[in-house]
Amino acid sequence: MTNPSPAPAAESKPEETSLPPGRSASVAAEPLYIVLTGNPNCGKTTLFNALTGLRAKVGNYAGVTVERKEGRLLGAATDLNVRVLDLPGTYSLSPQSLDEQISRDVLLNRIPDLPAPSLIIIVVDASNLQRNLYYASQVIELGHPAIIALNMIDVARDTGHEIDAQKLAAELGVPVVPVIASQGTGLPELRKEVLALVKQALSDSSSPPLRPREFWDLPDAFRKETDQLATLLAQTFEERRPQAAAEALLLLSNEKALASSLEHYPAPVQAAVASARQRLESAGVDWRSAPIEARYQKVAAIQRGATLELAPPGETFSDKLDKLLTHKLWGTLIFVAIMTLMFESIFTFAHWPMEKLQGAVDWLGSVVAGVIPPGELNSLLVDGVIAGVGAVVVFLPQILILFLFIGFLEDTGYMARAAFLMDRLMSKVGLHGKSFIPMLSSFACAIPGIMATRTIESPKDRLVTILVSPLMSCSARLPVYTLLIGACIPARLQGLTMMGMYMLGITVALLMAWLFKKTLLKGEVPLLIMELPPYKRPLLRVVVRHMWDRSKIFLRRAGTVILGINILLWFLATYPHSPQIEETFALKRAAVNRSADSLSAQTTQGSQPTQTFREHLDTVKANAATTPSEQSRDREGASRSASSTSATPSTSATLLALDNEEAAQKLQHSFAGRMGHLVEPIIAPLGFDWKMGIGIISSFAAREVFVSAMSSVYSMGKYDRSTSSLSDLQKTLQAQRRPDGSPVYTVRTAMALMVFYVFALQCISTVAVVRRETNSWKWPLFQWIYMGALAWVLAFITWHLGGMFGWG
Repeated sequence: MTNPSPAPAAESKPEETSLPPGRSASVAAEPLYIVLTGNPNCGKTTLFNALTGLRAKVGNYAGVTVERKEGRLLGAATDLNVRVLDLPGTYSLSPQSLDEQISRDVLLNRIPDLPAPSLIIIVVDASNLQRNLYYASQVIELGHPAIIALNMIDVARDTGHEIDAQKLAAELGVPVVPVIASQGTGLPELRKEVLALVKQALSDSSSPPLRPREFWDLPDAFRKETDQLATLLAQTFEERRPQAAAEALLLLSNEKALASSLEHYPAPVQAAVASARQRLESAGVDWRSAPIEARYQKVAAIQRGATLELAPPGETFSDKLDKLLTHKLWGTLIFVAIMTLMFESIFTFAHWPMEKLQGAVDWLGSVVAGVIPPGELNSLLVDGVIAGVGAVVVFLPQILILFLFIGFLEDTGYMARAAFLMDRLMSKVGLHGKSFIPMLSSFACAIPGIMATRTIESPKDRLVTILVSPLMSCSARLPVYTLLIGACIPARLQGLTMMGMYMLGITVALLMAWLFKKTLLKGEVPLLIMELPPYKRPLLRVVVRHMWDRSKIFLRRAGTVILGINILLWFLATYPHSPQIEETFALKRAAVNRSADSLSAQTTQGSQPTQTFREHLDTVKANAATTPSEQSRDREGASRSASSTSATPSTSATLLALDNEEAAQKLQHSFAGRMGHLVEPIIAPLGFDWKMGIGIISSFAAREVFVSAMSSVYSMGKYDRSTSSLSDLQKTLQAQRRPDGSPVYTVRTAMALMVFYVFALQCISTVAVVRRETNSWKWPLFQWIYMGALAWVLAFITWHLGGMFGWG
């Protein structure tokens, strides 16, 4: 085998493939598709990124919700439209899930808006060659131009296997290029070979033969039936003639292959398949197992011929590590310790950048406030847009740290071990082992988590996973947790409290899954066969890219959904105006200023005031401007600010108190205040007031809107900002008081409010995705009701338990 020299793809300028002679530009403008396929965990995504330069377009296949990821091939001439399509990972052309059905249909040229592949890149894991060759042989039989990217040759070498790429290519009949995708080794050679094959495909218009190379040796009876069915398929689907033989074998040997695609085949084809199976059974041929056994015999022989067995190593470091990390006791303790470290780091490492971001938000607000004259536009921009959106954006460092940890654990291969550990628990409550990945994805966002359930074969198991995945604490909940924990929870318990919220969601999700499997969605739990990928040294650029890609979703929501909601919330919290409230407080401020001037004059003249300053202010405020002449004079003085030369600290404090009192009355009078008071009877048993009600209503669009809503609500008043490590909003929450003078936000309040947000389904996007994935409004409505009921009941219990334990 010729070992390619290590050369990262990014350092080599791709050689351009120009338009061949005789090929018109109009024809070249039509996209040519290179399809990237392979088993799961074989390195497809890394190769896709190298071939496209990370410039990918993500959408859906027509009529289904499976993600379609494609990008332009680097190195192709600008007059060529060569696209690379990354198919979902699959183990065979016999699909077990919706994702695998799409991979099969693309390769069989069944997708209406997608032309036949011009080239197929089959990514093969060299460390697990036989299993990967099973699928690779099926794809090669389809007759498309193909090339093998033999990935992870370093891992194969470490396990005592040296693979001869030239012998393997001779046996398979397609080029084989050894690569180490994670290190960039072999990628320039792979790209060069791909571009050469693309150029050949553009200049060669000859059709592939009806029967490409076969990788099986079946009884004559089976071959006869396959030939007859292939002829019928070639006549029925002229555009799929090259795939007819492989498709015939697939239909004859796999019940699901036909059952999942009845709409693709007319009645004569279906009848021909049924008749052929009956004849095979009469001849004593097992049409289900015979092709599988024959293919495995063939690929095993190919593997033996192309593999040099080195001296088998003893127990490797990975084996020793797996014994520890997958141990029932020690593995679980290590998993808990890693999660604890992650949540503690969210507070520890994010503190400094959060303070800097908060300072930038405050600076921007002060600049805008100084440039734009006082008025409604000033209030909209400063109190609505900057304060609202800034209150969410300031949590970006914590989001980055969370995804940095998750990306690191995924890139090392640890997440597969965590799935193995969790499967023991999940199987006991009736959840499919494959449910772990969707539930894990839901920690970032429930939407990709729900979409990831497509890999689950059983419809009932998939639906159970969809129903419980939003109970995982997504990144949108993190700002809510952080705000309340920072404001109300002692520093020594903050990381533990954060982890507790995540564990609470996991625990209840498992309990609800058990309940659903016992009642609404009864069914057997299939066994999980899990592949543990080899441990890898994490690549910083890969981890950082994953972290940033996921964090962009958070920022995009801040710039779209949250911005829009905050503008709407500002309007609801500002209107309608109340001239009566404004006039009353203008008179009170004028009376306070006049009293301050009077006392200042007495002090200047050396006379002794007959009242203390506080007593005098109380008298004036209680009897402010009682005569018409005084009212006229007070309106003229209402514009004086507390920063006048005669203002004392006591005057400033009194005026600030009046500002806050006026803001509170205006808020109660506004549309938002009326909404908050409307829901207050429902949430009051949970310890929540009407202002929290505004935040809860606003966050039905997106959970993190609660933070910006609270910022907008409280920024309508001019609270005193003291220097502290907490954010301004956290300090504001700490200063809030109930009518009896007790604090509004205590440990008890924070715990009840966080428990509410753990369970409430407050995300319109998630509801829409559940509707799309289940093709019904029944299940998203049921999900919204059961999660809302859970949120209210458990928050109620938390509030009253907090009272019993003296949480404040």
